[in-house]
Amino acid sequence: MTIRQLLETIKTNLPEADTELVELAYNFAAEAHAGQKRSTGDEYIEHCLHTANTLAELKMPLPIIIAGILHDVPEDTSRTLEDIKKNFGADVAKMVEGITKLGRIKYRGIDRYVENLRKMFVAMAEDIRVIVIKFADRLHNLQTLYALPADKQKRIALETLEIYAPIANRLGIGELQGRLEDAAFKYAYPDEFAATEAMIKSSFPQKKKTLANMIRKIKTRLDKDSVNCHEIYGRTKHYYSFYRKLLKYNRDVKQIYDLVAMRIIVENVPDCYAALGIVHGLWRPIRGRIKDYIAQPKPNGYQSLHTAVFGDDQEIVEIQIRTQKMHEQAELGIAAHWQYKEDGKISKKELEWVQELADWLKNIQDNNQFMEGAKIDVFQNRIFVFTPQGDVIDLPDGATPIDFAYHIHTEIGNKCSQAMVNTEVVPLDRKLKNGDVVQIVTDKNRKGPSTDWLDFVKTRTARSHIDNYKNKNWTKFLPKFKK
Repeated sequence: MTIRQLLETIKTNLPEADTELVELAYNFAAEAHAGQKRSTGDEYIEHCLHTANTLAELKMPLPIIIAGILHDVPEDTSRTLEDIKKNFGADVAKMVEGITKLGRIKYRGIDRYVENLRKMFVAMAEDIRVIVIKFADRLHNLQTLYALPADKQKRIALETLEIYAPIANRLGIGELQGRLEDAAFKYAYPDEFAATEAMIKSSFPQKKKTLANMIRKIKTRLDKDSVNCHEIYGRTKHYYSFYRKLLKYNRDVKQIYDLVAMRIIVENVPDCYAALGIVHGLWRPIRGRIKDYIAQPKPNGYQSLHTAVFGDDQEIVEIQIRTQKMHEQAELGIAAHWQYKEDGKISKKELEWVQELADWLKNIQDNNQFMEGAKIDVFQNRIFVFTPQGDVIDLPDGATPIDFAYHIHTEIGNKCSQAMVNTEVVPLDRKLKNGDVVQIVTDKNRKGPSTDWLDFVKTRTARSHIDNYKNKNWTKFLPKFKK
């Protein structure tokens, strides 16, 4: 990687950008890292350029790209944060400081990672851009793992799969999540990676041919019906994502419909629905596989139309239809905001969970309690359910109506007496599923929550409110003795 290649990437993705400061940052970092080599034998500055190039590929603004170039300077050279602030401004220095604060603690499994996670979430709450730069830094480290001893390869790969990728997923940055997972997969689980790669490569050629024919048919119909289409392309599922799905379906590959999938990028929302109608006119849709995330977006902002059809050659093909802006939101998640908001600020609501988690972490001293909360809030699959008014509520997989009630309001949780899911009365310990419509019935005469709820609630919020009530009213829970 050279500075010219980086500038070319910036010019392609940010055509209006003035790259003079990027070149100054490169010269500053190259001089600071002069004589330093990576384990691969490459000059250290190449790592800085690769990190910055990933950020440029993601269309990040110039200050973030510049911070990517400079991210290791204070930790690995004699140049200071003050030098960076003096030459490149307080904003760039703040991002570099955030990365430096994360430090380098050896990964020994998620349960022994507490202090680093504390640092990570506090840094994210202070400036979410820091973690995006850290993802780009980690991606290049993974790409050069071959130069490290096997034990280090495994440690860094597992840390990526167990820590970094789930955070990228929680932030909705699908593009980086997929790249991080695939780069780490072959080092973390080499045998499983080899089997997955063989399975995908053996079935892909026929699927690719089928997909090409289907794309031609759709293009013809879209043109005929005057639907404005920017791009149609096929894609294969990321290896690690495919592997996880394979485990979910007990290794039955026939249950996985999206090994290959098609994306249709159109001009606007009406074109999305028009394209969906054309797809269903060409091929029969599979019942239960049509999802409208445009009318009801996922909590992380993801929007798209999904369908699966019985396509050509008896292949089942998943098709996603979205606008360009929706596509960038899907790939970049929270990072997409820097492309559309001039001030680069993200609303408090969108980062509410990060701030809440960081505040909670500052007050939790018990490491086991901390890890339990972090695992549920970040490192676990999420579901989203709806209020009767159609508001989307984001919960961890396995959450119950009680978790839902406390998410809405403490008093609704405390006075919950009954739950209705999809208009049916259900037990309070029922596990909710994606798309459920949940309604809570309260009893104003109810004194407070039942401590039995602690046996099944999933969220940190519900558990803490029930514990607080129990601690404040502990005399009520003492055993009753006969006189």
